[in-house]
Amino acid sequence: MPTSSTLDLTPNELLTSTRAVRRHLDLTRPVAPEIVEECISIAQQAPTASNLQDWHFLVVRDAGKREELGKLYRKAAEIYFSLPSVIGKVGSDAPKREATQARVRQSALYLAEHIHQVPIHVIPCIQGRTEDSPPFAQAAKWGSILPAAWSFMLAARARGLGTCFTTFHLFYEERAARILGIPFRDIMQVALIPVAYTKRVSLKPAPREPLSSMIHWDNW
Repeated sequence: MPTSSTLDLTPNELLTSTRAVRRHLDLTRPVAPEIVEECISIAQQAPTASNLQDWHFLVVRDAGKREELGKLYRKAAEIYFSLPSVIGKVGSDAPKREATQARVRQSALYLAEHIHQVPIHVIPCIQGRTEDSPPFAQAAKWGSILPAAWSFMLAARARGLGTCFTTFHLFYEERAARILGIPFRDIMQVALIPVAYTKRVSLKPAPREPLSSMIHWDNW
């Protein structure tokens, strides 16, 4: 498979600038299938529990199917943002944090409105379901697909593509499975990742809480 050109990013720059891109996705520029395949081939190198390699990536290009997924996505977003405690005050600087969360909410609503226009939807899937599994089995199942999904997003970022790990459509996973022909009882969808070129290449690290607030040595 030919290698596409990548941005001049160090590993640290790649890891700290792979942002959730919502507002700044280029909805008009097509994404070549071979670039998506290249990113998925990199995702294949992620670890899986017991080396099962039981991932699947469903790539949705069809405009009609993206439209149908978009309807489910918007319906779920409406439910989610009607919940009373979606945006809460977190951290020591509450007003600043609250303003940041408000911007995140607006960008999420923008993506919901335009999700069907994003040229590529990538839906990572894993064989088997977790509904009736004990916690250790659930951890192994999710731990088998999430590293691959993140590797895909990193590979996409390195090629100038923007992504966002979204889960709204999973409110209606079974209906989405019918739209896409996914065998629902055997295959679990874990996300819908919109993929498009970004309107700007330069992405900065996001503000985060102090490291001391989340790292624990030897004891909680």
